[in-house]
Amino acid sequence: MSAVRTGRCLALMTAACLLSALTATGPAAAAGPAGTRPAVGHDTDPFPGPLPGSGSRRAPGAFYKQALDTLGPQRLTSEQRRVTARKEAEASAWFQRPAARAKRAGYVVSGGLHQSQQTSYWCGPAALVITQSAHDEVGGRSQQSAANLLETDTSGTAWYGVGIDVPEPTGYPMVDALNHRLPGANYVPRSLPYSPTSADVADFREHIVHNTDYDYAIAGNAWEVPGGPHLAGHPNIEIFHWVAIDGYNSDTDAQQVRYLDPVGGVSTSMISWAGGVPKSAKISADSITTIMGGRGYVW
Repeated sequence: MSAVRTGRCLALMTAACLLSALTATGPAAAAGPAGTRPAVGHDTDPFPGPLPGSGSRRAPGAFYKQALDTLGPQRLTSEQRRVTARKEAEASAWFQRPAARAKRAGYVVSGGLHQSQQTSYWCGPAALVITQSAHDEVGGRSQQSAANLLETDTSGTAWYGVGIDVPEPTGYPMVDALNHRLPGANYVPRSLPYSPTSADVADFREHIVHNTDYDYAIAGNAWEVPGGPHLAGHPNIEIFHWVAIDGYNSDTDAQQVRYLDPVGGVSTSMISWAGGVPKSAKISADSITTIMGGRGYVW
């Protein structure tokens, strides 16, 4: 079992245990000396710049995530760096030219076709087929086939650290699966720090506008923690989860977005809290970026 998937089992440690430790010893003791961080030197540092805290916004649950994270160094390939730079420039230019975009009021969506996840740990396979369907408009794809491709196991679908069976795997299974199934889509990962900044939120808004307007959805890897923001209907516990983000509010330049949740429609006999989870919901760009902090999204 990889370190990434071991991290999926962190929900076995209760929120109370960690919060008690943080209260007793202070965040610095649990997470390392205040204002310092371990040297990482990889391409997607989960804590770029100063440790969130004094002088900067610290997202709810940021220290929780830092203290418990088992995800090792993440590295982008040279091709991913090249494609990311090109897409970043395109997305920024497109976002700055609202007149060039279609003038549509309200929510603009790429139109993912929802599927409820078929096991308690198949949110990743369901998110893959939903995200794929936003572009090719094919519904009803096999989640079993998606699970096989993603190498999903009972711990879930990894964000990073698993080389799936595709030509030239990069270690990001969702990225590799989407590019394998949608040739030419050029999906890339965007890792987020534990406490995403206003710049991270601004980038996400540019990315969802870019993807939606070009008829692609985003696959988001949520890490919900006690006391932090949660997706609609999700309880105040630690949850690792994949969703498809397939639209934005054009009236506010993507300050709100739409997502499709694989838990929506699932029986409470499989996931006890699923009854209150909608198949689709709207959320602020700030909140969902915070929720994805410590993992990220595929755009």
